[in-house]
Amino acid sequence: PSDLTEAALAARLDTGGLPDPDLVVRTSGETRTSNFLPWQAAYAEYEFTETLWPDFTPDELGAMINRYSNRERRFGAVIA
Repeated sequence: PSDLTEAALAARLDTGGLPDPDLVVRTSGETRTSNFLPWQAAYAEYEFTETLWPDFTPDELGAMINRYSNRERRFGAVIA
């Protein structure tokens, strides 16, 4: 058990060696994560859209990235 660290666990996930996502986009009007990357997306920002995946456009992604870039990321910290 002492060898089980956060880094050791993360290295053994399918996404081991990849950076954690900063932004998760959920299409189709669903507002649940569906157990998608629960460990990796713990500090990710989420965007939800009614748009179905086949109709999702680069412009809509650009708008989401723009909103994301204006957020204050705290990574679990409390700002007094």
